[in-house]
Amino acid sequence: MTEKEKAEEKGKNPKIDDLYMNTEDGSGEAMTTNQGLKINDDQNSLTAGERGPTLLEDFHFREKMTHFDHERIPERIVHARGAGAHGYFESYGDLSEFTKAGFLGKKGKKTPVFTRFSTVAGFKGSTDLARDVRGFAVKFYTEEGIYDLVGNNMPVFFIQDAMKFPDLIHAVKPEQHNEIPQAASAHDTFWDFISLMPESMHMVMWAMSDRAIPRSLSMMEGFGVHTYRFVNAQGESFFVKFHWKPVAGTYSVTWDEAQKISGQDPDFHRRDLWNAIENGNFPEWEFGVQIVEEKDEHKFDFDLLDPTKLIPEELVPVKLIGKMVLDRNPDNFFAETEQVAFHPGHVVPGIDFTNDPLLQGRLFSYTDTQLSRLGGPNFHEIPINRSIAPVHNNQRGGISRQTINKGQSSYHPNSIGGGCPFQAKMAEGGFTSHHERIDGHKIRTRSSSFLDHFSQAKLFFESQTKVEQEHIVEALRFELGKVMTEDIRMRMVGMLSYINDDLAKDVAEGLGIKAINKPKDPLNHSFPADADPKDYQPKEVKKSIEKSPKLSLMASPGKGIKGRSIAVLADDGVDAKSLESYKKALTQEGADVKIISTHSGSINDSNGNSIKVDHSFLTTASVLFDAVFVPEGVKSVDTLHKNPDAIRFVDESYKHYKFIAINGDAEQVWDMTYASRNPKPKGVLFNQDPKAFIDAVSQHRIWEREDAKRIPV
Repeated sequence: MTEKEKAEEKGKNPKIDDLYMNTEDGSGEAMTTNQGLKINDDQNSLTAGERGPTLLEDFHFREKMTHFDHERIPERIVHARGAGAHGYFESYGDLSEFTKAGFLGKKGKKTPVFTRFSTVAGFKGSTDLARDVRGFAVKFYTEEGIYDLVGNNMPVFFIQDAMKFPDLIHAVKPEQHNEIPQAASAHDTFWDFISLMPESMHMVMWAMSDRAIPRSLSMMEGFGVHTYRFVNAQGESFFVKFHWKPVAGTYSVTWDEAQKISGQDPDFHRRDLWNAIENGNFPEWEFGVQIVEEKDEHKFDFDLLDPTKLIPEELVPVKLIGKMVLDRNPDNFFAETEQVAFHPGHVVPGIDFTNDPLLQGRLFSYTDTQLSRLGGPNFHEIPINRSIAPVHNNQRGGISRQTINKGQSSYHPNSIGGGCPFQAKMAEGGFTSHHERIDGHKIRTRSSSFLDHFSQAKLFFESQTKVEQEHIVEALRFELGKVMTEDIRMRMVGMLSYINDDLAKDVAEGLGIKAINKPKDPLNHSFPADADPKDYQPKEVKKSIEKSPKLSLMASPGKGIKGRSIAVLADDGVDAKSLESYKKALTQEGADVKIISTHSGSINDSNGNSIKVDHSFLTTASVLFDAVFVPEGVKSVDTLHKNPDAIRFVDESYKHYKFIAINGDAEQVWDMTYASRNPKPKGVLFNQDPKAFIDAVSQHRIWEREDAKRIPV
C-alpha cells in the first residue's frame, strides 16, 4: 500500500488516538493557565497583604474557580445529594449590642427558614451513610432580605485558601481514569493530596471521627466554619463564629452499621428527616455564637482567619441566641430542595465578612456556580429562592426572567424614573460594608500565622473519649487500607506521628507498617515555585489548653428518645399487655415504634386483636433501628426463637452496642443468640418496665459492652 493509500485509509478508519489530538498528561511540564501562561504560584490567592482580602484582579484564581464551578451540569459539583425542610427561627432576645441584624432582634421574633443538609463527595444517587462531611445550609427569609448561613457539620475545613478547593474536590471525587469509588475518600488520589497538605490534618481528624457518620441529620451539629463579623448600629465590629446545637444531642452510628445501612436503605437520613416531620417529631437546634472583640483578635495561639482552626469553647463559650425548628416537608423535592441556591455572600445589615481566604473565594464561587446549575442570572426568582422583602433594582434581562418591570428607565442615576429605585441610607436599612483599614502589598503568600497545622489536630484527637479514639484509628486503617500506593500510606502514617505517637503506631500496626518515618522537607507543599520551602514549614505552637472535652461527640447528649426508631420483634400470639404497655410508653416519648415479624401483613395478639406488621425480617434490618424490644407470648416466642433471622437481628443489635429489652418467656429468644454466652450482658434489660428501657435508650449506646466485637454477624 502506497503512502497515499495509507493516508486515505487512515481518513476512512481513524485510530482512537487520532480522535484525541489534544490529549496531554502534563508529565514534565510547567503548569499554565488556559491561555498558556506559566504559573508561579498555584497555592495562594492574590491578597492585599498577608492577611488582607482576596483581590478581584487575581485572574488565575478566577479562571481556575470558574472552570471548576462549571464542571457539572446541572448537578451540584459538591453537596449534590441533599435533603431539605422548611421551618422557622425564633430569637431568644435582643442582640443589638453586637449586631443590627433584625432577625436577631426582640425575644420571640420568628423568621421563616429553609434548611438543606447534604453529603459533599457523592453524586445525587449515592448513599446517605458515606463517611463524609455533611453540609448544613440555612436560608433565612428575613424582612431585610435573604441571609444564607452556609456551613458544615464540622467547624473547620481541609484547606486554608480557596485556590486549593478544586484540587481538594478533584482528589476526593472518583478517580478520573475509571470514576471509582463513589462517595468515598478511601482511595489513592484523596490520600495522596492530603498527605502532601499538612494544613488538612485537623480536618482529617474530624472526618475520620464519628462526626462523619451521624445517626441522623437532627443529631448533628452545624457550624459556619469561617469567622464572620457582627456589626452593630454604632458601626462597632465583633468577630463571630456560628454554631447549631441539636436539641436531640449528638450521636453517630458505627462504621459497620454505616456500610450495612448503605445497602439496606441508602436514603436512611432522608427518610428519617421526612418521617420525623410527618410524625410531628420536629427536629430542633439552638443557634449559638462565639463572639470575640476586635481588640482580642490576636490573643489566641491561632489565627481567627484560618479556616482550619476553631475557637475552643473553653476559651470562648457559645452564647445561645435562638432556636430553629423544622416543621414542614417540601411539597416538591426538585422545585425546593434541588433548586434552592445558597451563597455565603447573601447577608443582611449587621453581618459582614472577614479576610479568611477560603471565605473570600466562596464569595465569588457560589454565584458563578448557580449560573450553570440553574440556567442563568435569574435563579433568585425561583420560588424557593425568593426574598420576602421587596426586590427593586435595574436588572431586567437574562434567561428565564419572570418579573415584568414597568417603566422606561433601567439605570441609575436617572430622572425619567424619578431617581428610583434610590440608594437606601444606613438609617433606612441600607447595607454598608464594615470600614476596615487595608494596607498591604499585592502578594501571593500564606501568612506565617497560618503555619500551625498540628496543634489543633492533636487537641481534637486527645479530647476524644477512648471509644472515639478507637473509632478514629479504625477509620484510618480502613481508609488507608484501601490505598494501593505504599508511599502514600507510609507518608500518611508519618504525618499522623505529628499528631499523636500512639495514633500513628496503632494505624501503622493495622497497615502492617513496621517503621514510622516523619516526612522529610519540604513537608508543606503549599508554596509557590520560587519560594524557599523553609518559609512554609509547619511551625509548632504551644497549645493554650491541653484538652477540650466539648470536642467529643459524647459531650452533648440529648434528652429523651424523641425521633428514635424502636424495633419490636413479635409474631402471632404476642402478649397483648406486654406489647401495648411498651408501645404506648415509647410512642408517648416520641419514639417511632415498628412491629417486625416473620411475614408482612398483620399478626394477632393474645387477645385476638389484629396488629399491623410494619416490616418482615426480609424487608428490614437491625441497623435501621436504635433499640430492640422482644415482648413475651408463648406462641410468638416459639416462632421467633426458631427463626434465624430473628436471632441474627438481636445479635447484630448487641454487636452495635444497642439496648435490648426482653420480657418474660422471650428469654428463649435471647438464649438462642451468640450474645447470650455472656452471663452478665451489659445493656440487656430483662423484665424491666418501659421507663427503664426509655432511660436506657436515651443514652443511645452502651459502649462498655466489651464483647460486642466478637459477635459473628
